[in-house]
Amino acid sequence: MARPSLPTLVAIDGPAGSGKSSVSRAVARRLGLGYLDTGAAYRALAWLVLERNIDLTDLTETAHADAIDTLLKDFDYTIGIDPDEYFVTVGETDVTDAIRSPEVSAVVSSVARVPAVRTALTELFRSIAANADRPGVVVEGRDITTRVAPEAEVRILLTASEEARMGRRSAEITTQSAETVAEQLRSRDRADSQVVDFMSAADGVITVDSTHLDFEQTIEAVIDVIQTRTKRAFE
Repeated sequence: MARPSLPTLVAIDGPAGSGKSSVSRAVARRLGLGYLDTGAAYRALAWLVLERNIDLTDLTETAHADAIDTLLKDFDYTIGIDPDEYFVTVGETDVTDAIRSPEVSAVVSSVARVPAVRTALTELFRSIAANADRPGVVVEGRDITTRVAPEAEVRILLTASEEARMGRRSAEITTQSAETVAEQLRSRDRADSQVVDFMSAADGVITVDSTHLDFEQTIEAVIDVIQTRTKRAFE
């Protein structure tokens, strides 16, 4: 049977540990869509800040706008949107693994909360999605349904209880204690909540709570929303 036409954009928001990255990637793979991890761009920029030993106060204080402009102009960023061939580079450096380090995780919120950074990267995300060589793209992150792609055909908030999110994140990061991982997650939530509301669904956004769902069930729940919203059945 011929595959039906697909939505141009599926926007998925959610906090850390909700499963949004792995689920979004799996959904994109099953439906033949591209997969755009917007958080990777903020992490890659944070990696560049650390690589250049830039003082974070030079970014967070408005008096240092020139430092922000220079950093963004030098941010030669590429990301793979094929869910089976995911990669992230800055210039000629492959940073796919490096951007997941604890050092990057510790500073990414400070970089992401800078208004000029969010504005520039929002435009970058829209450009990547618009020029994707795919019938559509699953775009996931923190403010995708409200800021990056508020007109997306499908908008989903994928969430879970704090306890469930901490358990999942601890399982992912085996090099640190559960207590350390839990505090990092809480700290990240507190910092990011100053910039975006990623725990409440905006008007027109469907909430999928994965607290009591396993990975496969969460994928199916998201696909069900896509089918319902688009009134299409995917074979």
